[in-house]
Amino acid sequence: MAETTKRTMRQCIGSERFGIKPHKAPVEDFPVQPSQKDGLGRMCKPHWRKYTAGLARDAKARTAAAAAADGAAPADATPAEEKPARQSRRAAKAQPVERQSAETEAVATERIAVAEPVADAPLDAERAEVAVG
Repeated sequence: MAETTKRTMRQCIGSERFGIKPHKAPVEDFPVQPSQKDGLGRMCKPHWRKYTAGLARDAKARTAAAAAADGAAPADATPAEEKPARQSRRAAKAQPVERQSAETEAVATERIAVAEPVADAPLDAERAEVAVG
């Protein structure tokens, strides 16, 4: 029976378009890719991130160029200083939730109390016309 040897190094294919040269990297540096025969990706994780970031940058540039050709401003033309600061989920949860005023709560409670229960009896002719029409 033949012994199977576990490979410790693997070839990262790189990308000429984004200046990533092919190289050998440890197998642990490759992302899991179930659709591949061996279950690993073709680029190491750091270069894969660089590659996908480059693709996103190119797509954004194409969108901006198309918008400029149409004479319209790009969708995200708001300067950085005007954009609201992003907040982490933890920080958003930590902010106190505003309570309803007593007046608002009273109105909401009154609406609930005023609502009529639905009767099981059949509607008379006049009410049926209003309900349908």
